[in-house]
Amino acid sequence: MNTKGDKRTFRNEDLLLKVSKDIDAAIRNEAKYEAFLDELCGFREYQKEAIRTTLRYLLGGKYIDLRALAKINFDGNDELQERYGSWASMERHLQLPDKLSCSIDQATGTGKSYVLYGLAAIMLAEGVVDRVLVLCPSNTIEDGLLTKFRELAGNTNLRDSLPSTARLRTPSIINASQTIIDGAICVENYHAILENVRSSVRASVKNSGGRILILNDEAHHVATESGATSKKWKDFLEDDSNGFRYIVGVSGTCYVGDDYFSDVVHRYSLRQAIEENFVKKVEYVDELPAAAENPEEKWQLVYNRHLHWQRKLKSRGIRPLTIVVTKGIPEAERVAEELRDFLKEREKISADQAKAKVICVTSAAKHQPEIAKLKMVDSAASKVEWIVSVSMLSEGWDVKNVFQIVPHEERAFNSKLLIAQVLGRGLRRPENWRGEEPVVTVFNHDAWSGRIKHLVNEILEIERRLTSEVNPKSAFNFELHHLDYTRIEDTTEYTKKGEYRLFEDGYIDLPTQVEVEDVVVDFERAVTSEHVRFKTTVRHRTWSAEEVAEQMYQRLKSIDDESRSETKAKDRTQYAKRLPLAKCEEIVRRSLKEAKIESGRITDDNRQKFLQALGPLRRKTSKRVIYKLSPRALIKMNTCQRQVESCSAVELRRGSKSVFYAAGCEDSLVDEQREFFTEVDNEDGEFVKGRVKVAYSSDFKTPANLAIADATPERRFTRELTGRDNAQQIDAWLKNTPIGFYSMEFAWKKGEHPKRGEFSPDFFIKQGQSIFVVEIKGDEELSEPSPENTKKHEYATAHFERLNQWLKKGKVKAQYQFNMLSPKSYNVFFQKLRDRQLAGFRSELDVVMSRAAKLDG
Repeated sequence: MNTKGDKRTFRNEDLLLKVSKDIDAAIRNEAKYEAFLDELCGFREYQKEAIRTTLRYLLGGKYIDLRALAKINFDGNDELQERYGSWASMERHLQLPDKLSCSIDQATGTGKSYVLYGLAAIMLAEGVVDRVLVLCPSNTIEDGLLTKFRELAGNTNLRDSLPSTARLRTPSIINASQTIIDGAICVENYHAILENVRSSVRASVKNSGGRILILNDEAHHVATESGATSKKWKDFLEDDSNGFRYIVGVSGTCYVGDDYFSDVVHRYSLRQAIEENFVKKVEYVDELPAAAENPEEKWQLVYNRHLHWQRKLKSRGIRPLTIVVTKGIPEAERVAEELRDFLKEREKISADQAKAKVICVTSAAKHQPEIAKLKMVDSAASKVEWIVSVSMLSEGWDVKNVFQIVPHEERAFNSKLLIAQVLGRGLRRPENWRGEEPVVTVFNHDAWSGRIKHLVNEILEIERRLTSEVNPKSAFNFELHHLDYTRIEDTTEYTKKGEYRLFEDGYIDLPTQVEVEDVVVDFERAVTSEHVRFKTTVRHRTWSAEEVAEQMYQRLKSIDDESRSETKAKDRTQYAKRLPLAKCEEIVRRSLKEAKIESGRITDDNRQKFLQALGPLRRKTSKRVIYKLSPRALIKMNTCQRQVESCSAVELRRGSKSVFYAAGCEDSLVDEQREFFTEVDNEDGEFVKGRVKVAYSSDFKTPANLAIADATPERRFTRELTGRDNAQQIDAWLKNTPIGFYSMEFAWKKGEHPKRGEFSPDFFIKQGQSIFVVEIKGDEELSEPSPENTKKHEYATAHFERLNQWLKKGKVKAQYQFNMLSPKSYNVFFQKLRDRQLAGFRSELDVVMSRAAKLDG
């Protein structure tokens, strides 16, 4: 582990739960199954070791449950202690602590089904269990496992390699459409365990779970998914009436988001699989050319890499596949259409030919015929080259000819779990591959390359943070009031009259252009960090001078048509008469000549320059928009409802944020944050700029365990607020969160454009029946008040005046006062607070903002 800097880093390998090899031979004789493992796994030693390790845990008699295994490891592993902070914290992370449960982390494409079958066959042969239930997340995976298991169960060599003492040699391979009898391995989609689904599963396991082995394929679904049905997968495993004891999960993506599983007993990583040539090597984009910012030209780069693999694999008789991964069904449909249109134009093919090359695979009913094509995409008869998918292809798709993967949006690639799933679609090697190792290209955005590197390097990186959280039982919680508003938009228009003067120079100033641009895409190879440069070209879309002139002329005509409704002749435009088609073409050709563009063609970027020159002509009116807020109801709130907020190590080190806290704060933090807090609490440490320890706990009158202040003005104000003289004169206070708790809508103009936003005032201070609401700003606002802050002040002042009216009408005693405060007024503010004369206080900034609002109005 590395604790330097602002993040702690752990190697996944160091977070494994080690299972003792010191097993009494009288309890478990491992040697008698070695012939079986050799026949099942061949030279894949990692599969054998995964089976051996898991069986030592389940059958070795050393551990009564997962909790016992985890506790032994926690006590003897410094990395686990650093990662979780305390045994109680690690225990909370265990999925099924009361069962003999565990996870096996095995990279996608390395044969998880062999491990599953080996565990099932040996547990049945030993007579420890009577039946095996294999649960998986989809019908695709179920079909694949059933096929593989039936093949293995029918293998006479495998059956004959079992020891003579085996209680069972040939298990029945079934799904839940049949009764689950003794001696059966039942493979089923986990939806069959739901109470409202008719299947044999629930009835077959009731009160007999102690004699059943549960194997969860793609086990990350049990731990990570929050949907109602997937949660019932875990509920089914925990149900005491089932009484399950032996539970093993297998996954190539043992992550909850970016966090590694806490119950992994064996790991065969992607990095090992690449190094040992069991899967394809992986290359990913390290740097993209500027052309990739244009979607059409990004497709060209992806297409060119696809052609690169086509040429390279032609002699092997392999037709490479490219997969595009999107975040949802609508995006998949749109991308598939974009890709078909691109191929039609690029390859000069018909719509039907393009449709045959591109399939869209999602869970939508209309895409079901496309799913049937998946089983054939590796065959020579298939015409499919491009697959656009959502989560339908996340697991269980055993295709070997994928040589390029394109994560289309960041949301399809924003956690280790998702990255591992996306990579997994292209890792399997083609059959009988010989020679240079196969490579799959991940055509990611270059900003995402670091995420892939972290995944492959097996690093868990945890940013060090402190969290401010309100204690709902604190005596310093207090009631707040808000108003439920309806927003009314009031728009005033100012009409533009007459014509603009255009093209006085007779041409547009254009930048130099190239129609076919030489570009380079830099790839980095995972594991070796070898850099590969892919040199290719991008053909920019171009237009003729006549086409651009025609577009300009049509734009002018449409503007003239819009002006015909004007009653006064002087307000009706005649741009098309002043600039006929011939004149537009003359301007275009003169512009090309001035820019020394000799081809007569115009790139799309330069075409936009001509159309942008006509942009102001459509601005017929300017608008002034005012949003009026109409209150509908009074809302009661409480400070205990404030959500958590946090700050990072880098923010505290720089002093851009500060934490205020009192004695006992450490006890309120989660275990993982306590080590970091100890460093922050050190008055001689590196975080001295970002920490303030309040001397007396009784002066820290906030329900939050700690308060986070932004920048110097807030830090100074909070220091005053927690000073003894001031603290003794208030009942309680709360630092608001930047968004989400107590906020008000406001509107302002940014330049010429109306904007709307939400404003959350910084502090709520309770003194008797008065609630003083304070927004902190710097002294620079006194001389140059910003339009945004002026409107914040205006809207907040009006809001609290309306709120007081509602409170008075409702006979509620509380009264609110809003002040916008800068450091120049701190002394006066706190003097009035100490004297209990703060009601009616106006800061210098209040006056400046009110004056600015009047000038603006």
